[in-house]
Amino acid sequence: MSEMIHCEGLVKIFKSEDIEVVALQGLNLTVHQGEMMAIIGNSGSGKSTLLNILGGLDRPSAGQVNVGGWDLLKIRDDQLVEYKRNTVGFVWQNNGRNLLPYLSALENVEMPMLLSGKLDRAYAKQLLEWVGLKDRMHSKLHQLSGGEQQRVAIAISLSNRPKLLLADEPTGSVDTSTSDQIMSIFRNVNRELGITIVIVTHDLTLAGKVDRVVAIRDGLTSTEFLKRNPNLDLASMENLHQGGLQEVHEAFVVVDRVGRLQVPKEYLDAVGIQGRASMEFDGDKIVITAPKSLEEENA
Repeated sequence: MSEMIHCEGLVKIFKSEDIEVVALQGLNLTVHQGEMMAIIGNSGSGKSTLLNILGGLDRPSAGQVNVGGWDLLKIRDDQLVEYKRNTVGFVWQNNGRNLLPYLSALENVEMPMLLSGKLDRAYAKQLLEWVGLKDRMHSKLHQLSGGEQQRVAIAISLSNRPKLLLADEPTGSVDTSTSDQIMSIFRNVNRELGITIVIVTHDLTLAGKVDRVVAIRDGLTSTEFLKRNPNLDLASMENLHQGGLQEVHEAFVVVDRVGRLQVPKEYLDAVGIQGRASMEFDGDKIVITAPKSLEEENA
């Protein structure tokens, strides 16, 4: 399976006159073509910075980041326009960033096509059908609910047939029923078009509805969750307990190419590890423990 996204040692530093903030500090991530996955993390973890870099909205400071054959570290400004127009689609939490209020739903979906000189009305109508708005395509934006506007935004993000769809908290401003509907649309689009979908969210129940979840902490990939049963579909998962993520996914600590890993803080706290740790190889296991004190070693 070919790679859609490959990040290695990705660094992003934000600088001002008197402060420097390292948002990503050597992040590694690989996403294969056709995957539907989520990136989770607390506020300040670096997940939104990563999404902005993948979307061509921000430039990386160092490392490697390749998306759909484009090297985003070396890409020129004129190439970046082409990349954002043809390779990547974006769905925001605030759908107002995607929509023009004085146009109908159909006209909104057609706008990116017109800007690219590739108007395809039949495809625009098909997209609105896919998101469940067949009977509302001629409605102006003020006639649509918030959930309907978000579905128009999804159709717009697909209008230029991108290879990659990035969604930043796409269900953050809608109710649970609409959230489920939006996730079902993503799944259907993923299957029908084979498009790669990356969703950034802090909602673990949402993350439980995708195949793979990558957790980011302090600007690094720390933990990965893979669906235990790859044949488990969205409907089956929705019937599970709200604890979702742990019930349908298996957790792994991510190890990068040079052997670095992030052990979850709650694990370290539980065994009293601070600053240093003792590590030993025990047959087929690596055992990490709190280092013995000098008194214990001399006893």
